[in-house]
Amino acid sequence: MTATSEARSADGAAHATQQSRLRLMRYIPLIAPVLLWTVPCWVLLHAGQHWPLPVTLAGTALFALGLIAMPLAMVRGHGRRQQDWAAIVGDTLLGASWVLFTWSVLLGVLLRLALTVVGVGDGQNRARIVTWAVLGVSAVLLAWGYAEARRVPRVRRLDVQLPRLGAGLDGTRVVLITDTHYGPLDRARWSAQVCAKVNTLEADLVCHTGDIADGTAERRRAQAAPLGTVQATRARVYVTGNHEYYSEAQGWVDLMDELGWEALRNSHLLLERGGDTLVVAGVDDVTAESSGLAGHRAHLAGALNGADPDLPVLLLAHQPKFVDRAAAGGIDLQLSGHTHGGQIWPFHHLVRIDQPALAGLSRHGTRTLLYTSRGTGFWGPPFRVFAPSEITLLILRSPQRPPTR
Repeated sequence: MTATSEARSADGAAHATQQSRLRLMRYIPLIAPVLLWTVPCWVLLHAGQHWPLPVTLAGTALFALGLIAMPLAMVRGHGRRQQDWAAIVGDTLLGASWVLFTWSVLLGVLLRLALTVVGVGDGQNRARIVTWAVLGVSAVLLAWGYAEARRVPRVRRLDVQLPRLGAGLDGTRVVLITDTHYGPLDRARWSAQVCAKVNTLEADLVCHTGDIADGTAERRRAQAAPLGTVQATRARVYVTGNHEYYSEAQGWVDLMDELGWEALRNSHLLLERGGDTLVVAGVDDVTAESSGLAGHRAHLAGALNGADPDLPVLLLAHQPKFVDRAAAGGIDLQLSGHTHGGQIWPFHHLVRIDQPALAGLSRHGTRTLLYTSRGTGFWGPPFRVFAPSEITLLILRSPQRPPTR
């Protein structure tokens, strides 16, 4: 076999593998709800507990109802009809089923094994202990997770040293909010409280890296309106996230402009202080081009067009995975959101399949730093479990700054 034939054979095998994966992906929306509801049903009711028949029948009926209601509510809530009440029901059932599934698997295996090793009870007693443990842990986590999702985020503060940052810009205060996801649950009051907290941070620059809301700008205007009260000594800048492209992105760009924010759509501005300059650039989300909206795409070269290449660059890009392009372009610091830190543990393992970073500060290449926020709000299920929301205060530091006295 020639080298050309071998290459063609390898390409054909790779193409066949890719097609198989794509076919499998089609079935995930059908398989996932079944697993989320049937696994807990089996672990809690049918794995040796020997509950009285009315308990078994009633419990099984509840799980069957959840399996039917969840996808129907989500289609009504997030599909063409966009019914908020249905979205709330579907999202809540999704979050509850995920937590029940997770702890049914973990406790269903580990706790039962531990009870067997130490010789606690017989099979039925162990099975019932597992059931009550799963229900108790899930109830506590859902209650706590709901409170975490609805609370005003804590401020996460960190110093970030940028080797090319001039001494005049040392101490520049950058506040990052992202993934506010104003949606079916009215959070206008929460939005006002978030903005009030941002205003206590005395920011030079306030950034919103997208996913403002789920729904059109007109529909979520009341929840987004407090963003107009945010204060910054230099600028308030915004880039689109992928959820804007599900909800008439240009409407969100226009509303943010109306509220006094500058949309960095493959463009930049200059932040000057003490004789030194920082380029603040932004790109549309990577999903923009496939949205079909004219002029929307992620274009780093366009964002930096006309900027002095010797100046340090702060880049806003909604998704962390844009950092590959940022590192190739010599960006100093990229700010992103999108991941929510996984939002409900252990979903972060799935997020890491798609994104190079989950949360916090990471280095990519020789120069580029990436800060990934866990997000200020929440998407879908109104729960945050082991992934707290945040408002981020980054203090930019120059290696040339004078020593502290």
